[in-house]
Amino acid sequence: MEKVTYQGQTLTRWRVGNSTFLALPEKGARLMNWNLALADGSVRDVLYWPENADFADFARVRGGNPILFPFNARVFDQGDIHFWRAADGVRRPMPMHGIARQGDFAVTRIDARGFVAQFQPGEEARQAYPYDYDYTVTYRFDPVGLSCEFALTNRGKEPLPWSAGHHFYFTLPWSEGTQRSDYVIKIPATKRLKQDARGQLVPGPALQTEESFANPALVDTFHTALRSNEIVFGEKGRPGEIVMHLGTDKVPSPDATLVTWTFNDAAPYYCVEPWMGPANAPEHKVGLHHVAPGATARFAVSISVR
Repeated sequence: MEKVTYQGQTLTRWRVGNSTFLALPEKGARLMNWNLALADGSVRDVLYWPENADFADFARVRGGNPILFPFNARVFDQGDIHFWRAADGVRRPMPMHGIARQGDFAVTRIDARGFVAQFQPGEEARQAYPYDYDYTVTYRFDPVGLSCEFALTNRGKEPLPWSAGHHFYFTLPWSEGTQRSDYVIKIPATKRLKQDARGQLVPGPALQTEESFANPALVDTFHTALRSNEIVFGEKGRPGEIVMHLGTDKVPSPDATLVTWTFNDAAPYYCVEPWMGPANAPEHKVGLHHVAPGATARFAVSISVR
């Protein structure tokens, strides 16, 4: 573990086995880049980070792993985007992807294998999510993988709603001379959904368990009712595929959701995103979880290269 200066920022870098991880935990608990040294001496970027990233608008940088909390993506209240209505009936603002990716975190533990960072809600966060809580993000780094756990502790006297997730930007394609059609993803989903213009869930495309990343139907699709928590993707017929585990149960809850998204056909990344539930959970209630007063709830994912 060491501190490095990059574009006027002080970042933390970890080298664990053949993996190198770069993060700015104080800003959004953001893991920025993960690269892997290969046997032939080359380096593979597993998580994409753009060289021209704008640190003045850090939350909107397309790269690394933005943290989505308390809710994923777009929320709506009666058709109006970026609002939500809590159990008390009050309509409140809620930015795209929630309040954590643009927020400040305090590093409460850091060592040679990772860090723990606790969210420090600002005024925007308190207006959007006016509860008494502790929210922490814990990363543990391994020679060919990582794990990340969210922990939400309810310090208040009423149930705390949440449906959080990750926005991993995976470098793809990752082998020289290849294109998206050379890569496949295996998602053990039995139900697929989309979000309409008013935030409601509608039936998604008919997809196979294994699909090519070149299939446009993957973009912005919610894959749910998973038969297993293991998602695998990689280059057809070659080693180095990525294995993701969504949660710690072999069969996740029925509403657990994997999202596939990319900006356009030319983007050098494809996002594979494990979420607790689909977007707009506060309104349609699918995948909405509650933490009882005094309790702590957790959501964990792990990723490895094999």
